[in-house]
Amino acid sequence: MEKAVLALGLLALALALPPWPGSAMVLLAAWTAALAGAGIPVGEWLRLNAVPMGFALTGAAALAVELHPDGLALAADSGARALAVTLRATASLSCLLLLAVTTPTPDLLRGLRRLGLPAEIAELALLSWRFVFLLLDCAAAIRIAQDSRLGWHGWRRSLRSAGLLIAQLLPRAMERARRLEIGLAARGHDGSLPMLSPARPVSSVFLATVLAGQAALAGASLWLS
Repeated sequence: MEKAVLALGLLALALALPPWPGSAMVLLAAWTAALAGAGIPVGEWLRLNAVPMGFALTGAAALAVELHPDGLALAADSGARALAVTLRATASLSCLLLLAVTTPTPDLLRGLRRLGLPAEIAELALLSWRFVFLLLDCAAAIRIAQDSRLGWHGWRRSLRSAGLLIAQLLPRAMERARRLEIGLAARGHDGSLPMLSPARPVSSVFLATVLAGQAALAGASLWLS
C-alpha cells in the first residue's frame, strides 16, 4: 500500500498537472525516490528506462516535425507539443517503473485480488510471470552450451548461434512449462497458487508524509504554471 500510494499518486499527478512544470517535477520526484529512496543503482535504473523512454522519444519526434511539399520542417508550435508529450510520458513511465522495481509481482497481484481481481486472471498473470523466467533460464542454458562449443566466436558463428538459440528457445520453454503444469496437477493444484504473505503493518507516518509531499508538489506546480 505504501509503495502504491507513492507511485500511483505520482502517476495521477503526472497525468493531471500541466506538463511544465508539473510532469517535470513528478519526473524528478520519481527518480529521486528510485535512486535515493529505494537505492536502485543508477546504471540499472537507466537501463530500465531506456527502452520505454526510447518509444516515448520516438513518438515525440513525430510531433516535433511536419511534412511539407518541400520536405520536413519544425512543427508550427516549435516543438512545444512534443516537449509536453515527452515530459508527461517519461514521468508516467518512471512512476510505473518505480512501483514495478520496488514491489514483487506476487505482492502486486495480492493487492489486486483484494481490490476484486478475479482469481483466474491473477493465476494467469502469475503463470505468465513465471514463464518469463523459464524463457530466461532456457536462453541462458542454450547460450552456455553454445559458448562452450565456441558458437559465438566470430561474426558468422555468432549469427548462426543466435538463430539456433531463437529456434530452440520456445519449444524448450514450452516443454518446461508443460512439466510445471504436470507437477502442479500431481500436487493437487485446485486452480489457485497460494503464496506466503508476511504481515507488514502500514506506516501511517509514511503515508501522511507521501500524501503531504504530493499535495505540496501539486500546489507548487499549479502556482508556477
